[in-house]
Formats: sequence, structure tokens, C-alpha cells
Amino acid sequence: MTRTVARPLTRENFAEFGDVIDMGGDNHYPINGGKAERYHDLATVEAQGPNGRVLISMVRGTPCDFPLKLTMVERHPFGSQAFIPLSPRPFLVVVCHDGDDGPGEPHAFLTAPGQGVNYPRNRWHGVLTPIGEAQDFLVVDRGGDGANLEECHFSQAYEIHLPDGSQ
Repeated sequence: MTRTVARPLTRENFAEFGDVIDMGGDNHYPINGGKAERYHDLATVEAQGPNGRVLISMVRGTPCDFPLKLTMVERHPFGSQAFIPLSPRPFLVVVCHDGDDGPGEPHAFLTAPGQGVNYPRNRWHGVLTPIGEAQDFLVVDRGGDGANLEECHFSQAYEIHLPDGSQ
């Protein structure tokens, strides 16, 4: 089994895999007469394919045991998928580049409390992985006709570890 240790999620080290969604960066400005700050255009939402439309859902994720035995990743050929936590708790993000015959080796990231992610369409990623306790998420993804889910089961599991002291 190949061992991977999750590293901190930053815009720079996640850029090749998708968007980090948080209140960092320079693209923000006051609205509502100065009573609110808008953090603008945080992710690129994609909804292609037959009758494609953007969906907003809520999901309650159940925590996984660590080290995580990663046996499967998924991707969505017609649309992006964003996960935005509704509580200030970290969660695990696992992504893979395309390989010669499916997903390549996984990369693991640990979000800072309040950070979310947006996977572009066709990005291999792990399932929603809260740490330590159940966690609620706002999910923005694609609805419409056509099969928008592909799964790939690894022939050998990967073992994903959290950095020391992060659970």
C-alpha cells in the first residue's frame, strides 16, 4: 500500500487541481452600504451536457477512520463540483491527475477551518471526507441529463495519513 500524507491546502499548491474557496485573496469589496463584504468570483462553476444546470444542495458527511484506505475516486464529466463547509472544521481533500489508463497517484490536502474546494469537470477526486465528527456542506454541482459520474476503483488501496496532531 502506498502511503500519502495530507499537506495544507493553499491556493498555490491546489491550483493545478481546482479552486480553493475561502475569504482570502484580493477580490473582495464592500456591499449593502458597507454592512457586508463580498468575496467575489471564488470558483468557476461548470454545467455542460444535455439540459445542464447548476444545483445547490446541502450534504451531511460522516467522518472516516484514519489512516484512510483510499480504494476509489470519482469524477464528473459534465460539471464542476464544489464543497463549502458550513462549520469551521477542516476536512480531507484527495485529488488525482489523469494517468495513462485512469487516475494517477493521489494527492491529499488538509483544509484550514472554513476553506472549501471546487473541482473542475473531469478532475478525479475522493469522496467527501470530514475529520473526527459529522460535518455539513453546501454543494454546488451540475444537474441535468446524462451520466455525470464516473468511478474508478484502484487495484491496490492507497493509505492517506493526516499530518501529526491534526485529528
